[in-house]
Amino acid sequence: MQTKPTLVILAAGMGSRYGGLKQLDSIGPSGEVILDYSIFDAIRAGFDKIVFVIRKEFEADFKEKITNKFGDKVNYVFVYQSVNTEIEGITDLPVREKPWGTTHAVLVSDPVVHEPFAVINADDYYGADGFMQMADYLTNEVSEEKYAMAGYILSNTLSDTGHVNRGVCQTDDNNKLESVVERLKIKTEGDQLFCDGDDGRMELSPQSIVSMNFWGFHPSVFKHMRNGFKEFVQENRDNPTAEYFIPLIVDELIKSKQASVDVLISRDRWYGVTYKEDKPAVVEAMQNLMKKGVYPEKLW
Repeated sequence: MQTKPTLVILAAGMGSRYGGLKQLDSIGPSGEVILDYSIFDAIRAGFDKIVFVIRKEFEADFKEKITNKFGDKVNYVFVYQSVNTEIEGITDLPVREKPWGTTHAVLVSDPVVHEPFAVINADDYYGADGFMQMADYLTNEVSEEKYAMAGYILSNTLSDTGHVNRGVCQTDDNNKLESVVERLKIKTEGDQLFCDGDDGRMELSPQSIVSMNFWGFHPSVFKHMRNGFKEFVQENRDNPTAEYFIPLIVDELIKSKQASVDVLISRDRWYGVTYKEDKPAVVEAMQNLMKKGVYPEKLW
């Protein structure tokens, strides 16, 4: 019997970035928020458990605005991440105020995740295609040495109201991930895209594949993450702003040949409210997707 995959949603940073859960603004025709669409797409694709990584103080708000709506349609569990949440095997985590990054957030879910799982951000819209591809991969392809990343076409991930930062991916001829390079302040100028490079302004291809922090892992990744995070903590004990992001551990595993990462290319448009001015376009997009039959008028 095949094991159905789990979805880990990184939501602990939401309150800290926005001073509450203000970013759970309604963007759907029946009051849906962005996260509702990810949960709906995940259930439809075959995920049967959702792990929410949240801050404990926002649990009541989170239940009211998210989980109370979909009830018993999927199993779900909360795990709690504070800045200094301890990780098994790391007994001397230095106390600080800045979060330790997305790898630390994933490690918090370790005690409740025993099956192949995907990781997403709570405040990004990824589209149905990415979830379908990832669910199929996690059900049929994933292994202890083989993981996945949903890749998006750069031109499908831009904001009309400001610049964005994106992890631009390099892949081989078999769509295996070779590296993810963070490119800053990407913005359209006419028909071209430019970013800030090491030597000034740099042009990017609109067809570049980028990471939007949508990953697929075998639970074996937890031991790699613990080992990597332990080393990172030791190396950055006196650096109060250092963060251990998922691409860092993925890059380490690729370079050491301990794992490969298949890039699953989604043609869907990514949406997010990077700037408050982005919201009207996202509202319009959800209306259009509903009219096309991609989503029902009321998700839950």
